[in-house]
Amino acid sequence: MDVANRRISDQLHLMGQILEILDENPFKVRAYTRAAELIGRLATPVADISLEELESIEGIGTAIAQKVREMVEDGTFRELEEVKGRVPPGLVEMLALEGVGPKTVRVLWKKLHVETIEDLEKAARGHRIRALKGFGEKKEQGFLKAIANARRRQSDMRMTRQEADMVIGEVRQAMSEGTYEVAGSYRRGRSTIGDIDIVTVESPSHLNRRLRSIADEMIDEGERKSSFWCRGSRVDVRYTPSSTYGSMLLYLTGAKAFNIRLREIALGKGWRLNEYGIRDLARGTVHEFSREEDIFAFLGMDIIPPELREDWGEIDAALSHRLPALIEGSHVRGDLHVHSSWSDGSMDLEALARAGEACGYSYLLCTDHSSSLGVARGLDESALKRQSHEIEMVNRATSCQILHGVEVDILADGTTGLPSRVLKDLDVVVGSVHSAFTQETDLMTRRVLSAIGNEHVDIIGHPTGRLLGQREAYAIDMQRVIESAAETGTALECNASPYRMDIDDVHIREAVNHGGFISIGTDAHGPGDLAWMNYGVRLCRRGWAGPGNVINTLNMHDLLEWAS
Repeated sequence: MDVANRRISDQLHLMGQILEILDENPFKVRAYTRAAELIGRLATPVADISLEELESIEGIGTAIAQKVREMVEDGTFRELEEVKGRVPPGLVEMLALEGVGPKTVRVLWKKLHVETIEDLEKAARGHRIRALKGFGEKKEQGFLKAIANARRRQSDMRMTRQEADMVIGEVRQAMSEGTYEVAGSYRRGRSTIGDIDIVTVESPSHLNRRLRSIADEMIDEGERKSSFWCRGSRVDVRYTPSSTYGSMLLYLTGAKAFNIRLREIALGKGWRLNEYGIRDLARGTVHEFSREEDIFAFLGMDIIPPELREDWGEIDAALSHRLPALIEGSHVRGDLHVHSSWSDGSMDLEALARAGEACGYSYLLCTDHSSSLGVARGLDESALKRQSHEIEMVNRATSCQILHGVEVDILADGTTGLPSRVLKDLDVVVGSVHSAFTQETDLMTRRVLSAIGNEHVDIIGHPTGRLLGQREAYAIDMQRVIESAAETGTALECNASPYRMDIDDVHIREAVNHGGFISIGTDAHGPGDLAWMNYGVRLCRRGWAGPGNVINTLNMHDLLEWAS
């Protein structure tokens, strides 16, 4: 999703929420909600769309199109600012809490005079909420958990990989190609990123001047290190001569535990390892390294890929030459979770196939939502039959073949949102939880296990349901899920959307250890989203996955045979 489109979509959605808090006309509320969904799905930035073209989009219309243009020019629109002034500002903050919607906010505000998150916490701890009709003790505990989760996220503000890419894109404008490397958690492929760490051999005097031109604010600038704010994130640049570039990059890439363990290995040999090289303690000589691989060779171990540098057993494996051969982007033959305009995607099937061709893929799995997920305009049996015919027509003209699948809902009772007679005719079926996120652990686990046991479900989509920075994973026993999936041969998805990154590295490694399968899907809703495959590959590498563990590496014939 285009960043500007997302911001405008969020503001339209907020407008609808505030109107609902104010108990305004429900048709007006739905109009803003619908427009927010439409803007969010647009592949083209709204700034590049004329007012007339916006007005012609069904579901937007003249009034909202004008407000969209106002947001493009001013960053907000007058009516939104007016309605914000009609509610206490704390109510808007409460909307960001998990499980707290406009109707709930209105009741709390009108019945208990709750106007801030702090008011809500006091009311919940004082057991005043359970007295409200339709609430109760469970609801109180849910509010307290949501508040705790929000505070934890706030204390650990981390970027998605896409947000980090935007920051790095800005920094690249000031850097000379071939003179630097991004290190830290970004290079290790973490699903979320803290500060951006960069190692460069450029001259501090020259680069500092260029950094000032792209920085929001310089924190400090020196001969060894410069720090600044860019797009709201901190960037640290470490200067080093080319002779010590390898040791500096190694030091700034590894997790703290990894660096400590590596230093212990060096000390065991009578050496001191730091970011400037290796000192022989007996002789006093210093060995400098311009390349990381030379340091690993000096220490008598295989090269450890950046994604593994966490001290999760990779050092011992490198010393004994037992590191796994990890999946590479070049191994991927297709994307196993994409959406078309048949449900909530922006591309028609031919555009989808052409986008797959541009990626060099042999296939894309079209997984539009099932009809049980009404908000996404899901497909029923009749629509899937019509879509099947269109896919057949498109596949005659493109080298990237569209596989016919569906992202079917795993309903609250563990059944699927479409019957077996429909699912059995599809190429590959992804089953996902999209509702009833608050079920208790055993119930949620049995719900997903039921889908794993369904002979027609091939992949479990985004298995923990998390949305980074927005929604915690639902309560589920992933150990039982991983074991069951390995037993039945059902793949667990590594959803590569930067907003999900689900499942994470720990669960991928556990699945690999159990002999299970992983699928990577970008959950793409627009052409640019297909590039997220790289995020999924990096996450699978962190989970020690090789090409044999990831079904995207199969050719189309073998994939269809695997799913049959």
